[in-house]
Amino acid sequence: MPELPEVETTRRGIAPHCVGKCVSALIVRQGQLRWPVPLFLQDELPGQTLLNIERRGKYLLLHFGNGCDAGKGGTILWHLGMSGNLRVVPASAPPGKHDHIDLCFSDGICLRFNDTRRFGALLWQPAPLPVAQHKLLAHLGPEPLSDEFNGAYLLAQSHKVRTAIKPWIMDAKVVVGVGNIYANESLFSAKLNPLMPAGALTRAQSLRWVAEIKRILQHAITRGGTTLRDFVGGDGKPGYFAQELKVYGRGGEPCVVCGAGLIEVRLGQRSSVYCPRCQKLPKRCVQHS
Repeated sequence: MPELPEVETTRRGIAPHCVGKCVSALIVRQGQLRWPVPLFLQDELPGQTLLNIERRGKYLLLHFGNGCDAGKGGTILWHLGMSGNLRVVPASAPPGKHDHIDLCFSDGICLRFNDTRRFGALLWQPAPLPVAQHKLLAHLGPEPLSDEFNGAYLLAQSHKVRTAIKPWIMDAKVVVGVGNIYANESLFSAKLNPLMPAGALTRAQSLRWVAEIKRILQHAITRGGTTLRDFVGGDGKPGYFAQELKVYGRGGEPCVVCGAGLIEVRLGQRSSVYCPRCQKLPKRCVQHS
């Protein structure tokens, strides 16, 4: 599944080609995605201008407006799902089998949404309702690259939590966008065992982990994200962070730091890989496990 760096890479890739342009058409070839696509947008969007593209967690937020009609405008919430991608292509380019939606602009280019598994989504929040109040966004935690996400916040949120830290950090109510890949990698870099209860985090560990989450996500963005299965960025190019993964997908292989065999376990129905030497479970946790 595309995670935060992949979504941010897509945002940065498509924005320069689309922001400030007028919509000429919305073409929906397959409207049954994770939720039904609001087909009235095929009449609503033409003539509106794409004002800005933001990201909230793994959602792309496309803000539209019409200066001549204060009653129009709103925001598309676009989720890439498990295998979806958005590409900038000529509107005249023939669509492929899984090219379900085209957002076309007056200059002849379009945003084309491809989603093999159809777990993606295109939803609409009409103006003047704030998009932050949409039911899918209202209860999300802070952005991991924001100042709001810091060691003190993480420590406070973890207080008395018995859940293992790996699935806990992947809860979007705690922090958005730290998916399976980057949870594995940040825990390894912070030398934290994924099995440790969140409530056992110390202040020093919280500070270190937050710093590693930010560092790894920022670096992954500069590398264009992680290419797994079908992901490509908005320009159609793959990401290269996969070449730098230290633990994710490497269960049974030697640790790049100490050479010990990496252990793979299932936590929260997701694969978790860690080094038994570099990421030792603290004695205080072993004693109470």
